Amino acid sequence: MVEVRLRAVRVDLQSNTPVLLLQESEGLGRTLPIFIGAPEATANRLRPARHGHARPMTHDLIRDLLDALGADVVRVVITELKTATYFAEIVLRHGDREVPVSSRPSDAVAVAVRTGAPLFVADDLMENEGIMLAGRRGRRRGRRRR
Repeated sequence: MVEVRLRAVRVDLQSNTPVLLLQESEGLGRTLPIFIGAPEATANRLRPARHGHARPMTHDLIRDLLDALGADVVRVVITELKTATYFAEIVLRHGDREVPVSSRPSDAVAVAVRTGAPLFVADDLMENEGIMLAGRRGRRRGRRRR
């Protein structure tokens, strides 16, 4: 598995469709673009809310339910691409058991962001679908160009 981070939620200018950009944390800097719907983009753009808001967003509610049940999100994995549809798993730990739960990638990423869980992409998926974004080559982590 390749560890990634949510680099951004943008709108693809050609299709006018929101896209999640999941970029490798280490390595080549490849990015996996996942096209999503507008409501999913909003959920991933919103700053995660913590207690004190009268009406939590759905992903905040999921986080709070997991906390109340004593379950932790171990990791989120974007697992595969079938007929132009991405699939993901949210891996939960409850007691000494790990339980994978099938999810849409946009929901899985939103839950990972809210719980601080690490994000991964299956190796073969990143190999086949990962892209190098323009303007990112040659940069080193922690250093700025001047």
